[in-house]
Parts: sequence; structure tokens; C-alpha cells
Amino acid sequence: MSRALIFTSVLATAACVAVAQSPHVSYAAIRAMEKSFDRRVLTLSTDTPFDLLGNTRGVYLGGYGAVFTTEVNLLVTNNVSPFLQTIPKEYVVKVHAQKLQRVPLLKRSMQDALVATAASLDNVPAGENIVLGVTLFYYNWENTSGLPAQIVMQAQRQKLLDVQLGRASRASLDAVIRVQEL
Repeated sequence: MSRALIFTSVLATAACVAVAQSPHVSYAAIRAMEKSFDRRVLTLSTDTPFDLLGNTRGVYLGGYGAVFTTEVNLLVTNNVSPFLQTIPKEYVVKVHAQKLQRVPLLKRSMQDALVATAASLDNVPAGENIVLGVTLFYYNWENTSGLPAQIVMQAQRQKLLDVQLGRASRASLDAVIRVQEL
């Protein structure tokens, strides 16, 4: 038997063993978390709702963890139309101020979603990550100064579970969750 054939056989066997040992995270489990985050966004504020622009999408990446992404408008707003051909400056200022106030609410909700997802996705190994990325939508007339274009939060599942189970304080989430604002 040639060395190349032996090497190929060893690689194929190793790949089969790795696949057999990797956890099975079902699409149904991922889908349940997608729907959960959608509901969370839609119910964040009943008086002035957030605008979910498409459904949350999730994937499980073996060896890394579960990743969820969505796009959100922090506030339902008017836009240029045949009936409103220019946006008044006062409205631009008002929308900007309201959106600045809503970013912390979205971030808290994202933290809560990470903890809930860690508790629900039992087949994701404790050492892998739970990630939630939210892209924020803005019209071209909006003042976006001080507002993020995207918020990405990620944490190791075990650390999120520790918070959820009370083994770590809720205040420790800031240290547990890595936040990137782009």
C-alpha cells in the first residue's frame, strides 16, 4: 500500500471521527432562537416600536458556536415620499435624539437574548460561543453621529450559563460579553 493511500485513509478516518464527535445542533433549535429574538425586538417598546427589517438568521458553526444576525431600525420614521419631499431639520434632530436613547435598550435586550440562547441551545458545547450581530438601518437623511452601524456581542456559552444559573452576577455580563460597535 502506498504512503499516499495510507495517509488518505488516516485523514478520512480522522474526519469521520471528528464528525461523529461533533455536537448536533438542530435547525429547529436555531430557528426557535431566531423567532425568539424577532419577538424580543418587536416588543422592546410598545409606544414607539423598533422596526425589524427581515427575520433573524442563525447558523451553527461546529467548533465555534451559534451565530445570529438581523437588521433593525431603532425607530419607525417617516421618509421622503411624494407627500413629504424634504425632511424638516427639527424632525432630523428629534429622530437622532430618540435613536441615541434607544441604543442602550437594544444592547440590554441583546445581552438578555445571549443569556436566553445559551440556556436554550443545550447541544452547543459550553466552550463554544453564542454571537448576536445587529446591523442598524438609517435613511440617508439621518444624522448618525454617535450611533453605531452595527453591534456585535459574543460570549462563551458557559460564562453566559453561569450568569443565567446565578453562579455569576448579572453585573458580570459586561466583563463576559465582548461587544463590538462598528
